[in-house]
Amino acid sequence: MNSIQPIILIVDDEKHTRDGLRRLLENDYDVYVAGDIASAMNVLEREHVDLVLTDLRLGGEDGMQLIDRALKMPQPPTCIMMTAYGSVDTAVEAMKRGAYDFVTKPLNLDKVEMLIARALRDSKLEQENQSLRQQVDERYGLENMIGDSPALHEVLDTIRQVAPSSANVLIEGESGTGKELAAHAIHNLSRRNKAKFVTVHSAALSPTLLESELFGHEKGAFTGAHERRIGRFEQANGGTIFLDEVGEIPPATQVKLLRVISEERAFERVGGNQTLRADVRLIAATNKNLEQLVKEGKFRDDLYFRLNVVRIIMPPLRERKDDIPLLVRAFLRQFSKANNKEVLDLTSEAMNALLTYHWPGNVRELRTAIEHGVVMATGPKITPRDLPSALRQAAGATLPRGISAAKAFGEKASPLDLHETERKLILQALATTNGNVTAAAKKLGISRRTLHRKINEMNAKEKEPAKTGHASNAG
Repeated sequence: MNSIQPIILIVDDEKHTRDGLRRLLENDYDVYVAGDIASAMNVLEREHVDLVLTDLRLGGEDGMQLIDRALKMPQPPTCIMMTAYGSVDTAVEAMKRGAYDFVTKPLNLDKVEMLIARALRDSKLEQENQSLRQQVDERYGLENMIGDSPALHEVLDTIRQVAPSSANVLIEGESGTGKELAAHAIHNLSRRNKAKFVTVHSAALSPTLLESELFGHEKGAFTGAHERRIGRFEQANGGTIFLDEVGEIPPATQVKLLRVISEERAFERVGGNQTLRADVRLIAATNKNLEQLVKEGKFRDDLYFRLNVVRIIMPPLRERKDDIPLLVRAFLRQFSKANNKEVLDLTSEAMNALLTYHWPGNVRELRTAIEHGVVMATGPKITPRDLPSALRQAAGATLPRGISAAKAFGEKASPLDLHETERKLILQALATTNGNVTAAAKKLGISRRTLHRKINEMNAKEKEPAKTGHASNAG
């Protein structure tokens, strides 16, 4: 099995220091040692080193040179400087040039261990943040529509294709699937992205107020109209108007909406007789079946065809569960920062609850669940008890992952063989991903950190001496 422990390189010209640090760290890390810059660079060029712990004085050489060379590598390691008290100013200079931190000699070994653990944790978080930013900004370039499922890819491909055009777009999908995010992405990738993106929530307004909101009104047009109001179509001239819950628009307003999105592009303010025109692209969204509403006579067919030039159907979260870990990671970052907490992961039980839940509220409900979990968590991981009640019930009703996995292997599922089943699953996942822990963790539906812990536990168990005696019966 490939090693999955972080790799540390200790560089010091004193053999007893190198050996002492190696003994201190080798239980938790893969440790290499070097006594000079040439030997250290040989290791760095041969291995992907996660952290370099180097002395400032390496015989006649300068450890600063090693840090400079290490930080210029394609995948630079985190660097920590060891130095005597009299050279603290030099160590501070090393930090200015990219070193993570420094420790002074004689070494406080507890402090060294804590510093290394913190440095590796911060480095991992930064790598994950960079990966997530790259995924959102470079791979998709579509706002915060995070995911890698085929269902989401189909949506993203359609958005890329339709965005540069002038066509109206109808976005359908259940509540909470990200219809407004898709509308924003279309606008931002369009030629109108320098102009306004204006949102109207149709269901939140009475018929009179909705008409005024869309088209504006003149002073005295109705009770409470004390001054002229400029409507959303005028405000969005040259840009995009997003009409959410379009299926809630009453018939009288549908007629006026049809006129403003036709070739005529004309409308009048409520209570006015001056014909106005607006060059606006319309993106409409609904969680209703507009075709059925047309058949029932509740929605105009001519308006439906005007809106439905290009149709995008947002998939519900239950049909793109592969995206849940990516979404969770993004929400963890967001809400940990907002709440000044360091909640970095979920337990495997909590993640399993997310993956087995049916998500009637879709991504919006997931977002709320993670915010709830971050707020309620008392440690670095969200547990099932930190989740909202619906998720807690799902976690309680869900069999342990090993039981269903055991059935997949054709074995009898019992508490006695769950550990062995889990071990086989982990080995199989690592084998199919050529030892790539990140890919294996994703395949197993757990975090990379959880997989690291489980592999370490497996390795430790394999090293245990055989035990004698009788085993108690499992009840």
